[in-house]
Amino acid sequence: MTDYLKSLNPVQLEAATYEGQSLLILAGAGSGKTRVITTRIAWLIEQMNMNPRSILAVTFTNKAAGEMRERVEELVPGAGSGAMIRTFHSFGAWLLRTNYHLTKDLKSSFSIYDDDDAVSLLQTIFPDKTKKKLSPYAGWISRAKDYCLSPEDDLTEITTVPDFADVYRLYEQKLRAIGNIDFGGLIARPVELLSSNEEFRRRIRQRFQVVMVDEYQDSNVAQFELLKQLAGEGNSICVVGDDDQSIYKFRGAEVKNILQFPEQFPDTKIIKLEQNYRSTSPILEIASEVVANNSNRLGKRLWTERKEGEKARIVYLENQSAEADFCAELLEDGNLKGTAILYRTNAQSMSFETCFSRLDIPYQIIGALRFLEREEIKDIIALLSLLMNPDDAVAFTRIINKPARGLGKVTVNKIIAEAGRWGFDLLTAGSSIKLSAKAAAGFVNFSELYAFMNENVDRMPLAEFVAELVTESHLLSHYTKKDEMTAGAKENNLNELVSAAAGYGDGRQALALFLEELELDREAISRNNGSNTGGGATIGDENAVTLITMHNTKGLEFDRVIITGMEEGLFPSGREETPEEIEEERRIFYVSITRARNELYLTSCRSRRIWGRTQYFGPSMFLAEVPEEYSEVSESLWGDDYGYGGGRQVSVGQDTKYKPGTPVYHEDYGSGAIAKSGTAGDQIYVIVQFESGRSGRFLPAYDAHLEIFGNDEWD
Repeated sequence: MTDYLKSLNPVQLEAATYEGQSLLILAGAGSGKTRVITTRIAWLIEQMNMNPRSILAVTFTNKAAGEMRERVEELVPGAGSGAMIRTFHSFGAWLLRTNYHLTKDLKSSFSIYDDDDAVSLLQTIFPDKTKKKLSPYAGWISRAKDYCLSPEDDLTEITTVPDFADVYRLYEQKLRAIGNIDFGGLIARPVELLSSNEEFRRRIRQRFQVVMVDEYQDSNVAQFELLKQLAGEGNSICVVGDDDQSIYKFRGAEVKNILQFPEQFPDTKIIKLEQNYRSTSPILEIASEVVANNSNRLGKRLWTERKEGEKARIVYLENQSAEADFCAELLEDGNLKGTAILYRTNAQSMSFETCFSRLDIPYQIIGALRFLEREEIKDIIALLSLLMNPDDAVAFTRIINKPARGLGKVTVNKIIAEAGRWGFDLLTAGSSIKLSAKAAAGFVNFSELYAFMNENVDRMPLAEFVAELVTESHLLSHYTKKDEMTAGAKENNLNELVSAAAGYGDGRQALALFLEELELDREAISRNNGSNTGGGATIGDENAVTLITMHNTKGLEFDRVIITGMEEGLFPSGREETPEEIEEERRIFYVSITRARNELYLTSCRSRRIWGRTQYFGPSMFLAEVPEEYSEVSESLWGDDYGYGGGRQVSVGQDTKYKPGTPVYHEDYGSGAIAKSGTAGDQIYVIVQFESGRSGRFLPAYDAHLEIFGNDEWD
């Protein structure tokens, strides 16, 4: 047995060396799934004599794909680099770019539109509509493509807006006429091509004899359809994922993909990786007990050899200021780098930012405005995209009048219409119509810039070319005039973009690859450029506390995790309408818990200042699911009595109107009955079980939507 196989535990070894056709590796948090995937690829190449080129492995981030490639290359030097390891969207882009001629409309140098670009494209079709009006349509189009739905399909599951199908149809026609593609199309178009072209499908299946999918619980319907098209008779299919970590429904992820995988692929072998190498036993027991309340799961229970470990600490606080102060006190031990403060919504970060800035505590916020979404970066990319595709109306609209050239919205729309009418590219169309003197001069100015790009892109290294373009475009002076305070930051960001272009070589082929990798990996420039910092911290600070949403913690781990905002009405938000939505919120809690290696804190506030008003809350229903033997209430500013979650339960007298079984009605959730009641500080709370299956915790004194009936009133 090779060394890399000897390093696996028995269950990991079974998964890495399974020889059947269909395999589902159910990998719990911290169970070493990446090691299993990469070892399996190495084993297939070295032990099973598979040609590396016949192996396709797809995941969801370029960072994960890069790590997988590096590990495989370490295990099987030379051979590992032959396997195709990409993200879903990168694979789709590769498939389309190498077979664009089969689509009849894509250009080999197609640009990839993000969500903002999609709205801009809609504006070229509906120039009288605002971005605010068109933005929902762009979102619906994206969701339709996630479900592999065309404008001709039944779209009522996406939206019931009457004109959506027509808008979607016009959008798709314009997108194809330009020869570009949007993010959703990177999956939907390959599915369309593979399903309609039998010879092409046969060739691709013959090429990729082994298909592996990482983080399968995050896949959407379109990605599932792509997997089906790739899975030919005799091909090996292996998916790796964790149904308990499916938390991206809002992005189109469909947990049913992993739950129903054994039904979709007969004779599937299920192997569960349950040994955790990250967290202490109390943390894992809490996570397992919490997620066991979900019914839609395949079922597993994490365990660890780290039997030691402190109990989780539940802290009841007066308000968000007290919550921030409490976190600051914990950080007095100096372990900032190893601490993460988690919250459900970005708005919750404000109290921590204010407190930490006042106390000079370094912090970094993960998940702020991403690098490639910044104005200056999108402007330069628009110029580069237009150079690669002179039909790109979105790039043209963004950059033609920046800096101002006297080319207003009406003129720009006129040029785009002229291009569509005669099949001209946009530069040709602009020079073929009559413009006002000011607009004509402005168009000549832009044409000269475009000529500069055309003449120099093949003459110098790409990084040097981008640097020259920053200067020649006069964009920096434009930003300075617009806002002198932010011009320095914009210049630094543009320097980062220039640095990122280094190493790509020169010429249009290098530029095409650069643009594609930028668009497919939004964090390609710098892994930390999606962060904001404060309190004296700098990006990548060696000792700064991390502020991060629960969703963004996926894949991360910290010595100490503080999960804040554990209140009913905040987490869960109270907007969930179905048991499935509550289950996803519980999975978010599970993911948050399993980020912690050694210490876990759960904080709950009695009141919060929201939209300028003080609102009162009861503890989250999820705290009731935290087992008392693995948790303790370490502090409370609520008084002597606690809600629940390790604290003392106080029953309300049987002669009150809040006794168990009392009927209730809630405007949002319907009819139900009180399951339990108690006090939190000086406030009475009730836990209600609704007929819909949902349960919730309420403070009757503050919830005007909850009506409680005496038995005589109900009768």
